[in-house]
Amino acid sequence: MTTEDPTSRQHIEAAGQRSIAAGQIINAYTGDTLPAEALYAAERVTVPSGLSNLPPAGLCLGREEELTWLRRTLTRGGEGAITQGGTVHGLGGVGKSTLALHYAHRYRGDYKLIWWINASSPDSIEQSLTELTRRLVPDWAARAAREAQTAWAEQWLARHPGWLLIYDNVEDPADLSPYTGSLQGGHHLATSRRTRGWPDNAPMLPLGILDADDAADLLCALAFNGVTPTRRERAEAHSLAAELGYLPLALKQAGAYLAQNRGVTLDGYRRRLGTKLDKAADGIPAERTIARVWGITMDTLVQKDPLAVDALYTAAWLAPDNIAHGLLSSPGTDSDTLAEAIGTLAAYSMVTDTGTTISVHRLVQAVLRTPRDAEDQRCQQGRGRAEQALLRALGSVHNQDATNADRWDALIPHLLALASKAPTGHLVDPLTKAYEAAAEHLYQSAHTARAIPLLEATVAQREEVLGGTHPRTLNCRNNLAVAYETAGDLKRAIPLYEATLAQREEVLGGTHPNTLASRNNLAGAYRAAGDLERAVPLFEATLAQREEVLGGTHPDTLISRNTLAGAYRAAGDLRRAVPLYEATVIQCKEVLGDIHPHTLASRNNLAGAYRAAGDLRRAVPLYEATVIQFEEVLGDTHPRTLNCRNNLASAYQAAGDLERAIPLFEATLAHREEVLGDTHPRTLTSRNNLAGAYRVAGDLERAIPLYEATLAQREKVLGDTHPHTLISRTNLAHVREAAEALQRPDAAESMTRTSHQHPSAHPEPRGYPGGQAG
Repeated sequence: MTTEDPTSRQHIEAAGQRSIAAGQIINAYTGDTLPAEALYAAERVTVPSGLSNLPPAGLCLGREEELTWLRRTLTRGGEGAITQGGTVHGLGGVGKSTLALHYAHRYRGDYKLIWWINASSPDSIEQSLTELTRRLVPDWAARAAREAQTAWAEQWLARHPGWLLIYDNVEDPADLSPYTGSLQGGHHLATSRRTRGWPDNAPMLPLGILDADDAADLLCALAFNGVTPTRRERAEAHSLAAELGYLPLALKQAGAYLAQNRGVTLDGYRRRLGTKLDKAADGIPAERTIARVWGITMDTLVQKDPLAVDALYTAAWLAPDNIAHGLLSSPGTDSDTLAEAIGTLAAYSMVTDTGTTISVHRLVQAVLRTPRDAEDQRCQQGRGRAEQALLRALGSVHNQDATNADRWDALIPHLLALASKAPTGHLVDPLTKAYEAAAEHLYQSAHTARAIPLLEATVAQREEVLGGTHPRTLNCRNNLAVAYETAGDLKRAIPLYEATLAQREEVLGGTHPNTLASRNNLAGAYRAAGDLERAVPLFEATLAQREEVLGGTHPDTLISRNTLAGAYRAAGDLRRAVPLYEATVIQCKEVLGDIHPHTLASRNNLAGAYRAAGDLRRAVPLYEATVIQFEEVLGDTHPRTLNCRNNLASAYQAAGDLERAIPLFEATLAHREEVLGDTHPRTLTSRNNLAGAYRVAGDLERAIPLYEATLAQREKVLGDTHPHTLISRTNLAHVREAAEALQRPDAAESMTRTSHQHPSAHPEPRGYPGGQAG
């Protein structure tokens, strides 16, 4: 059974793809994530029928068949997805969100609660769920941490049927699995540009362009505002709709323009489109169409409301959703004047306005970030305004205390958007410092892997300004390697660790604390990759140097002692691992205190060594006590808590107590999928362990698919020759052999023979910033 080693490496987490196991687990909720009084409150809180956070419904013409399909699908199965049709490529614009919104308003009376969720990232989903908690229990939510608010919302949904959750703009279908797999009391509806990555049995509605008549109807309805068009106008609408490729977003923006400029005929608008064609020659078809429509609207707005144009170009560089009005305002801009400008943009269907925030379609943003000609400075100026607005907003929240958590959560998506879309060579030192501060916040919040775009941008800036071997540049490179490793991307992490170590040795010397930290980090990455031949000697050398330079009881020395013991254990050398773990536990307790995370990690590791040695009488009680302490100190879903819980489940199984082992494996896997992601090495460990427990219990119907999924993912993430991949392959072969053996008289003997196959110890990734200053 795989056990884990939460070692010295200070803090771990990963973001990435999420759950497939919900289909294998009947109940993914344990109730541990909230205190009893909060769970009781979730059960008692009721809502008036029809409660929602829906925006107003816009026009949705020509989608009756699709609405019928949605209703039939959701009432039968509870899940459905509106995706982009195969004939439409790129950034969308086919009206997926409009259709979902129209469905929600049409059937609003049939649901107790309808909640619109921004699903562009796992973090955005969680943020939307905290908003539900704040709506239902505002007093409690005001005192609760974000993680607790998210857990409360999930518990409420689990206990109250009759709701509809709409996940808008899903970027990764796997992000929904923790919710669709566990929440069965209502309907789940998703919209996404993605046509791949959905479960094989997920009902999908590929949404394409409108047909000619429906497109003309939509144009006339928008342009004439209820007035019946003449036969000529109807013919012009058909011609214009064809010119716009029947793309709903383009039709909507053209109709909004015509409604605002009554003196322009449909045919006159169509003729003006021709003059925009040469300036929109590049890009995907949908982008070219929007660029032509956008050009006409922008020409008008430049004359009518220059502030609206500035605000739109600013918004193009930020995250597409939840852009606060204040981020669109330059110093000295009157709030009423800005509100009028935003109102103008909304009237032209360039943005969606809630009164305090706006959203911009991703396709519109992509066009706005592309200069119309060589002399067009609006793109660059818009980015500059976006950067300055974020720097002003961040001015008072650079500290990492809990009181600023909500403000960081609101601003980080916009910093990520700026970092990921920075023009080549675009360097702004204050912005780089903001990226670093945001990355630190993500680290403190156990979301280190999300910081990769921020850290990549920071490394580029440091290399350009300070040079490739400056100590601060090396610190940034190390932190980026940590983020790669945290995300399970060892192919990028290990070479970056190796290069950083070589440069630190050259610049700082072989025994500088930062050099020693790099050496320990690289050894840990080797161990994570299963390369113990390189890991163990490097751990030994690092420990010897830390003892000499820092002393025998320095926290970093204790870290090295712990990681070396873990490497010995991974190599099967328990004669050296157990005494080293025992000594490290005593020293951590003396130096750091009894409940310091490093002390708890050492205690967990010692319990694992006892278990590996077959001493369950000492292993199980030590695991049980350590799990309780991890929950108290770090929280119920912290990765280290989950490590220890996995190990306790493993010890229960080793003791033959499957009644306690299997539920604990199931709960740990569900939490890991939610916290770490679906393909993180630790999640794969949990999936393998649960499959093994099912197998030992004789439940091959659940064991085989789980082993198959684990093998496929380990091949993809770790490679065909990684030790854990090889073990998964062996496990699957044995369980298939056991299934075949059930048809033979010696079935019981075969089951016994194959039940012992499990992977060996699995290390814990290092935490940002890897133990060094800077």
